[in-house]
Formats: sequence, C-alpha cells, structure tokens
Amino acid sequence: MALARNIAVLIGGVGGAKLASGLAAVVPTERLSFIVNTGDDFWRLGLKICPDLDTLMYTLAGLVNPESGWGVKADSTVALDFLAQRYQVEPWFRLGDKDLATHLLRTHWLNDGRSLTEATACLVKRLAIRSAILPMCDEEAPTMLDTVADGELGFQEYFVKRSWAPAVRAIRHKNCERAKLSAQVRRALTRADIVLIAPSNPWLSIAPILAIPGMRDLLSQLAAPVVAVTPIIAGDAVKGPTAKIMRELGLQVRASAIARYYRGIISGFVDDLRNEPADFADLRSIQLDTLMIDQARKAALAQATLDWVGSWSP
Repeated sequence: MALARNIAVLIGGVGGAKLASGLAAVVPTERLSFIVNTGDDFWRLGLKICPDLDTLMYTLAGLVNPESGWGVKADSTVALDFLAQRYQVEPWFRLGDKDLATHLLRTHWLNDGRSLTEATACLVKRLAIRSAILPMCDEEAPTMLDTVADGELGFQEYFVKRSWAPAVRAIRHKNCERAKLSAQVRRALTRADIVLIAPSNPWLSIAPILAIPGMRDLLSQLAAPVVAVTPIIAGDAVKGPTAKIMRELGLQVRASAIARYYRGIISGFVDDLRNEPADFADLRSIQLDTLMIDQARKAALAQATLDWVGSWSP
C-alpha cells in the first residue's frame, strides 16, 4: 500500500501478535513499529519476564509455539521441572528452557544499566527482526486487578495462577503516572502514516499503553488515521477474558462498546462481519473477517484494513 509507508501498532497478547504476523506478510517489515503493552511484566525468580514483548518477538522471528500462540515452539521444561521436583518451587508460571535464555539475557542487560527499550532492541536485532518492537515505557507500570473475592491481584497472579477466574470490579495501572513516553515511541507514532490498535484485550493490553501520561493526547493530535480492530466476534472474544471483564465492569459485550472506549483517539473502526451492524457515530467503519485462524487470513485482514484506510485519501 503506497500511502502507508510507516505503520505503528498498539499491541499486546496473542490476538495482537496474530495481526502483527499478518502485517509482516504484506508490508515491508522495516516499515512496522509495534508499541507493546508491558503492564503484564513481572519478576519471577529474579528474572524480568515480559510476556507480550516475548510473544511478539517469537512470532515475528518464526519461533512461537503455534499451538499456544506464546512461548517457543518445541521447548522443554527441564529447568522448571527440576525446580518443582527438587526445590519445591510451585511451577504456576511456565518458563521453557529456550524461553529462559531470553529472560536471562534481558535481565543481564537491565542489571547492566540498559533501559527496557534498549534491551528489547538488542534482543530484536539478535533475532533478526527488522521491525521496531518498543515497550510502552521503560518504567514499571504493572496492571493490578481489584477482584470481588480476593482483593487486588497482580496481573500474572490473576491471569495465569488464578486462570482469570476471579470477578473483576476495577483495574488500575500502578505507578503509571511516573512513566514517560520514550523518544522511540513518540517518533514511531509521529512518523506513522497509519496507526492501528490491534484486536487485543482493550482493558488488559491496550489500556496500560493509553495510561502512559501524554499517550492519549498524542494519539488524538496525530494527522495520521488511527484505526482500531475489534476483539469481539459474534458477541464474544475468541479467547481470553475480554468478554468476561466487560460483563463484570457493566459493559455490553459489543464491538460498539470497544469503539466508545477508544473514542477521542480513533478515526476508524474495523468490525467483524459476524457482528450485527452497529452505529459507530462519527467514526468510519467497515466489517471484515477478523477471525485470524491461519496465516492466510491474518494477511488478508491486514491487507484489507490497509486498503480500506488507504481509500480514505483522494
């Protein structure tokens, strides 16, 4: 697509990585910049774990486990098994042996004084990825979930250890007021010809990015179109707790509710053709097949979205 020379994507989770894979199939990869949620990040056994960054890196490097959509394909768990069997360390968070290499190297570089942005760039380069993969910020801003029965839980305890079963009544982004837009993130957004919001969980993957001071203002002031892709298909999420959280927060599980959440920062919305047509008010909208069940459909969605946005210009 000639008009979309540079594309920036706000992204997180497996759904976001699927769209990234599709974009990488139809756009020169050096033209892609991904601004990635780090609200899921945490420390485990002294290692800095960045699940959304890693999922995206493994996906674009062709290393991701195709069955789960995260982790490294054909990985083993010898270290994790030994920790559990010999040292009685509860193995509630999966750490594959190949995956451990990423966490070890990232933690080494962070301890050596590099920022998360710098450490990620080093990993990306060594994985031969030509796209920019940018943490949403260098500061720690963990997502915290206030649950009805268990009080406030960190993201990974809620999502992995508790299998996102507790009912949620509020979500906050701890210390986000101290976070800053990095020069790399600002540059990627201001130089973009199109900005996309991936079909990631709006409250767990995209909200942490939008909580960074200055992010919403920057997005609302961009000359480039900002377009969101629905994570809701036929009244539900493909996987994960998006629909569950919407119901718990008193929201209707509809694409229009997602569009309203992004109002003020988006100019277009890609809905799914399985959803009933909705009124998106002053937003441009289109219904496409957003169910990315294989690589061909990932690429098709990416191409159709870019073609549609490109048709806005005379």
